[in-house]
Amino acid sequence: MSDTHADISELNGQAAPRLNGEGSIADYFALLKPRVMSLVIFTAFVGIVTAPGHIHPWLGAMALLAIAIGAGASGALNMWYDADIDAVMKRTAKRPVPSGAIQAGDALGFGLLLSAGSVFFLGVLVNWAAAALLAFTIFFYAVVYTMWLKRSTPHNIVIGGASGAFPPLVGWAAVTGGIDLVSISLFLIIFLWTPPHFWALCLSRTGEYQRANVPMLPVVAGIGETRRQIWFYTLAMVPVTFAPAALGAAGWLYTGIALVLNAAFVWFAWSIYSAKSDSTLGDAPRNLFKFSILYLFILFSGLLAEWALGVTPFTGLGG
Repeated sequence: MSDTHADISELNGQAAPRLNGEGSIADYFALLKPRVMSLVIFTAFVGIVTAPGHIHPWLGAMALLAIAIGAGASGALNMWYDADIDAVMKRTAKRPVPSGAIQAGDALGFGLLLSAGSVFFLGVLVNWAAAALLAFTIFFYAVVYTMWLKRSTPHNIVIGGASGAFPPLVGWAAVTGGIDLVSISLFLIIFLWTPPHFWALCLSRTGEYQRANVPMLPVVAGIGETRRQIWFYTLAMVPVTFAPAALGAAGWLYTGIALVLNAAFVWFAWSIYSAKSDSTLGDAPRNLFKFSILYLFILFSGLLAEWALGVTPFTGLGG
C-alpha cells in the first residue's frame, strides 16, 4: 500500500477543471488506487499460498477481498491528505480530489469507512491477528508515511515503503494466525525493492517534487546521492531474494528465476550508478522503474508456479 507502485503512464496537461465534487463511481474507484491495489492483492495471495497450514478457499478469497479493501482505504486517505501536493504534480493532478471530482471530506469519510470495514470483515471472517496487521498497515501508510514521513524526511520512501511490504504478512497471518521467518523474508524483499524502484521514478520527476516541496532524496541530497542509494539498495536486495529458498519455502524453479531477474536488475541499477554524470543518465532511470515492476511480479510468480506445480510443499490454500 505504497506510492512506490506508481503509474507508469504519462498524464498530459494540468489539473482538470473544477467539477461539482459529487463524484462518479469511476471517481471513487480511482480513489482506491487500483494499480497499487492489484499488486497488494497479488503479493497477499502469495503470502496465503506459501503459508504452512490450510485455509478454506472461500475464506482465502474473503481474506484477499478484505486486504484489497484495506489497500483501497489507504489510497483514499492518502489522496485526501495529499490533495495539495497532487494538485501541483503532473502525474497526480487529475486525481479525483485535486481535480474537484470528489470533495476532500468525502474522500476522508470514504477512506475511514473502508478502513474500519476491511479490518472488521477480516477479523470476523478469518482471524484477528491478520486483522490487526491490516489495521497497522493502513495506519502506517496513511499516518506514518503520508502525514509524517513524506513531508519531513528524504528517507520517507525507505521507512514508509514498509507499508507496501506488509500484504504478504497479512496473507500469511490469515492462514497461520501469526508470522515467521519465511513471511518476514517476503516482507524484506519488497521493503528493499521499494527504494530503487521509487527513486528511479523520482529521478525523472525531481522538478515536480521540488515544486510540491516534497523532500524526496533527489531533491534534498541530489541526483548523485540518489544514484548511489539505488545501487546500495539493489545490492542489499539481491541476497534477500534467495532467503525463501534458504528457508526451505522455495525450490529450484524460484531460485533460477531469481538468478536471472537479479542479474537484470543489477545491470539496470549499474547503468544508473555508473553513468559518467547526472546529465548522461538518459532513459536509465525510467528503464529501471519499468523493469522493477515486472521484476517483482515475476519473482513472486515463481513462488506461485512452484505451488501450482507442487515443486515445494506449499499448503496455504486448500482444505
